[in-house]
Amino acid sequence: MTTLVQKFGGTSVRDSESRERAIQHVKDALAEGYQVVVVVSAMGREGDPYATDSLLGLIDYPETHITKRETDLLMSCGETISSVVMTHELQQQGVTATSLTGARAGFLTTNDFSDARINKVDPTDIFKYLKTNDVVVVAGFQGQDEDGNVTTLGRGGSDTSAVALGGALQSEYVDIFTDVDGIKTADPRIVENARTLQVMTYNEIVHLAYQGSKVIHPRAVEIAMQEKIPIRVRSTYSQDAGTLVTAKKDHTVDQGFKDRLVTGIAHVSGITQIKVLSEEDPVTLHNDVLTALADAQISVDFFNISMDGITFTVPTDRLTQTTTIIEAFEYRFQIVEKCAKVSTVGAGIQGVPGVASKVVKALTRYNIPILQSADSHTTIWVLVKEQDLENAVNALHQVFLEER
Repeated sequence: MTTLVQKFGGTSVRDSESRERAIQHVKDALAEGYQVVVVVSAMGREGDPYATDSLLGLIDYPETHITKRETDLLMSCGETISSVVMTHELQQQGVTATSLTGARAGFLTTNDFSDARINKVDPTDIFKYLKTNDVVVVAGFQGQDEDGNVTTLGRGGSDTSAVALGGALQSEYVDIFTDVDGIKTADPRIVENARTLQVMTYNEIVHLAYQGSKVIHPRAVEIAMQEKIPIRVRSTYSQDAGTLVTAKKDHTVDQGFKDRLVTGIAHVSGITQIKVLSEEDPVTLHNDVLTALADAQISVDFFNISMDGITFTVPTDRLTQTTTIIEAFEYRFQIVEKCAKVSTVGAGIQGVPGVASKVVKALTRYNIPILQSADSHTTIWVLVKEQDLENAVNALHQVFLEER
């Protein structure tokens, strides 16, 4: 029989009502003839008793005195609890089910605790239990290293677990269930006219994910692309088909798919722009600053190198550490706080003249200053003041996704 992997996030398993909705999707898949493997996140969000952030609060994280290995052991408990609760409620409804930890499900990872990478997935035990059960419920976000230590996969780890498992099982689809009905052309909290995309490419969604769209983690999409496993992003709370993420050559569900210039508008807030000024030797300055920031594991973005110095952005929560590093070199610098990055993403952008001009005109219409800009084959980025974020996203959405 063909397998189907269904991943349910924290909001989809946070209470009995949400889990009831999730179980209905499991039953629907069984009725369609699939063997179903369910991957679950920890139940709920911060404040809920067994959410990951709530568990970390027990050890005063991040000021804890225990090691990352021990922290991973604690963090994995949320998904383990969730898998057992889901299994219990499936059995209550007459669905035969069993639960497995990430390790028993075959996830062998590196020993980079709290941000481990998957080396291998051996689904032998899953196949064994599917012989006697309708459903196998797997604790997402976790695995084990070669020494048998429990590891966790970092942010978006349950998405990554689900897609990696889909590849190992050669599943027909991996369904990512969340609290929205698919991938939107923009954040619906900002853009009232944002619409759900029926189909998009791996390349498009991975760029949207890296630029701020939080529906699915980009690492999960990269694995799906490598394994050629289609993903469906769906709502736990409806029967809608959601968004199909696949290779462009395989599907043309959306009538606008072939000719679409822009797929969506994404954004990231909480950014600070820093310009380090060159007095005499710009080459040394470039090397000093970038090397020191890399050694401190501070990720820079939007960087422009010139003979006048170097301009870049960092997350605002790393600002103090960044300025301390720059001050140690006694370089002069300027900062602009409360910035946001707005990204116009689309596989159709490549090689098309005039797209950057449209971006500039759209923002100029709303008197929005562009602090920095950059582009690639699929994305045009602009840095704006955070106070202009909502207008910027709406302006670009209107020009590229509403004016047809």
